[in-house]
Amino acid sequence: MAQATRGELRMTIVDAHGAAMSGTVEVRSLASQVDLELKTDSKGLVEAHDLPFGTYLVQVKQVQGYALPQSVEVRTASPQELTIRIDTLQLTANVTVQDTTLVDPHRASSVAEVGAQAIATRLTALPGRSVQDLVNIEPGWLYEGNAVLHPRGSEYQTQFVVDGLPLTDNRSPSFGPEIEADDADSLRIYTAGFPAEYGRKMGGVIEVNTTRDTKPGLHGSVVLSGGSYDTGAAFGRLQAVWGRNTLTTTSSGSMTSHYLNPVVPQNYTNQGTVGDFSGRYEREVATEDRFAVSLRHEFSRFQIPNELLQQEAGQRQYGDNEETTGSASYQHVFSANAVAALVGMVRDHGDGLNSKAASTPIIAAQRNAFREGYLKGSLSVHRANQEWKAGFEADTTFLHERFSDLITDPTQFDDDTPETFAFAASRPDLEQAVFVEDLIRLGNWTVSAGLRWDHYQLLLNKQAFSPRLSIGRFIPAWNMVLHASYDRVFQTPSSENILLSSSSAITSLSPEVLRLPVQPSSGNYFEGGLTKGFCQTVRLDANVYRRDVRNYADDDQLLNTGVSYPISFDKAVIYGAEGKLSLVDAHGMSGFVSYSYMVGNSWLPVTGGLFLGDDVAAATSQLNGHFPDSQDQRNTLRLRARYQVVPRVAIAGGLLYGSGLPFEYTGTAQEALAQYGAEVVDRVNFDRGRVRPNLSANASVIAALYQNESREVTLQVDGENLNNRLNVIDFGGLFSGNAIGPARSVGLRLSTRF
Repeated sequence: MAQATRGELRMTIVDAHGAAMSGTVEVRSLASQVDLELKTDSKGLVEAHDLPFGTYLVQVKQVQGYALPQSVEVRTASPQELTIRIDTLQLTANVTVQDTTLVDPHRASSVAEVGAQAIATRLTALPGRSVQDLVNIEPGWLYEGNAVLHPRGSEYQTQFVVDGLPLTDNRSPSFGPEIEADDADSLRIYTAGFPAEYGRKMGGVIEVNTTRDTKPGLHGSVVLSGGSYDTGAAFGRLQAVWGRNTLTTTSSGSMTSHYLNPVVPQNYTNQGTVGDFSGRYEREVATEDRFAVSLRHEFSRFQIPNELLQQEAGQRQYGDNEETTGSASYQHVFSANAVAALVGMVRDHGDGLNSKAASTPIIAAQRNAFREGYLKGSLSVHRANQEWKAGFEADTTFLHERFSDLITDPTQFDDDTPETFAFAASRPDLEQAVFVEDLIRLGNWTVSAGLRWDHYQLLLNKQAFSPRLSIGRFIPAWNMVLHASYDRVFQTPSSENILLSSSSAITSLSPEVLRLPVQPSSGNYFEGGLTKGFCQTVRLDANVYRRDVRNYADDDQLLNTGVSYPISFDKAVIYGAEGKLSLVDAHGMSGFVSYSYMVGNSWLPVTGGLFLGDDVAAATSQLNGHFPDSQDQRNTLRLRARYQVVPRVAIAGGLLYGSGLPFEYTGTAQEALAQYGAEVVDRVNFDRGRVRPNLSANASVIAALYQNESREVTLQVDGENLNNRLNVIDFGGLFSGNAIGPARSVGLRLSTRF
């Protein structure tokens, strides 16, 4: 409900006389990675929800009779009715049906789709990052430390949209609990051509659609996994469907000794525990009305990894976060051409940091929390070849921040830094938006146009209009779509410790203080590209892009505490090219290879944030010049291939390569050796100011241990970093600056579906 460019199919199976028949309907799209098998009820009815706009092949199975497969286009939010008539006289037929769903002829921009099969056979992830790992294999995305996703060079500007509800705060393992990938049915990933209904965080948008099976009765899944680093996890989902009602519950828990990315290969102090519970009730009140309520509670508890000196001193730091979300949604179909949706959410979130007495160079304590109230309404109207959508968003977040510290090693700080400091503050963050968008089909041309207005009020009071335009041209003879897009974006600053960094109380930390209000970022995103199909089994997606951003958002840390807060620079220019070649299915083979080239630079001066001591002189004296963006990894290559050896056994393998991120280290070589050791220092190039290239090979064996019509048991064994290279992801200062990838490891996942 209330999501962008999604529709619904309502299908009925009847015989030659119009009487209802029971059976199974297969709905498939290679472009959208949708492959559904849906059983009808006793009246021959079945519904396919949350279908991305596109072309689908619909085929009936398990009936007494025959019906030709049909190509159906889903281009409207209003439910589409489809009657499938069965010829009961013609029991067999030899018909070759061409699947034309590999390339969507009416897609006006680049969108990455991750379907149920890719989710089910993914590499086993460490706790807290299963969805992030799925996104990270797409071109244009990369990790910094601790599974922080960065789309096309953006810093902390990733937005998750879970079942229509936007989550604009940092969702990496150290900041917020994740939605477990086993609870996801599909992902849709935008890095350009954003619908106007999305705003605020616009580096990239990830739509997460949780699993909702419409077949009647009781069904679900249980997933058990474990492996290296004393990792163990369990996930369960139970769903009951009766009449017009659907009740879904999920629960999961995991633990590991490798929760965050360690700062040294020894992986000191890195225990983590994660858990969550959710419940969702959905009722089709009438044919035209659908209502849903949901509740989710999540938490994580983890240690902060030590470097060598901290481990020797006996430091112990602990982080935690907890979140409870309640939501309700309502959809009403006015007619075959108009549908309205209303969705609301209340979310309580808290995260903290605690340090034991032996911590060095500082004992830090933090407890931040917020309560968010969110409301969105939309109206979609289909008219001839147009799909209009208009709506509003209102978001109110009450921020609460508490921080204190005690310096234990004064040699790491300026002489005038006070030994202790404490801070507490609260303030509301008010954001509103309205939007209108239109998706127009003109023969082989497709135009998506939209306009959004945003208002932001926290430390500043700002507003902006954001036009969006995407154009696609389908060339049938070449089975190719050419597309181009322009997005004007208005991005609000990260709220993490924004009250602390902007408070006048911070002036007590140093006689030299520079405080500049962090402005919202504004930018122009440009993209051009193509999608082409070859032989109904191979698809090429290629794009070139450029992003010009004013008040470019970044982050910094308070003294040496690891407590981050937002800053901004005058501007940034990011440009690059990316491509992905996908093999859908050819004699048991499938897979992809993707490549990204990116160049990112930020320009001085600084325009927002907090600067103390010597950093003040540096910030005020450097009024021009540029430096590499912290996500400026020039070359990124990813490969994954799968082969179905026999009907129940498949093997897979892949590679991940990155040419290395830039770094800035202010210490001496001796200090680096003392903190991180020779192994880590050997993996960075101080002359170039870049981490040396990383490479990781992986392999999997996937076996279906048991299969029948209603049950399936699958075992997957994964080996990662089989080449056992010490992969340094980031290199930098204390606490949060360093990040080491996992060593050679093994993972096992046993999935049972019933």
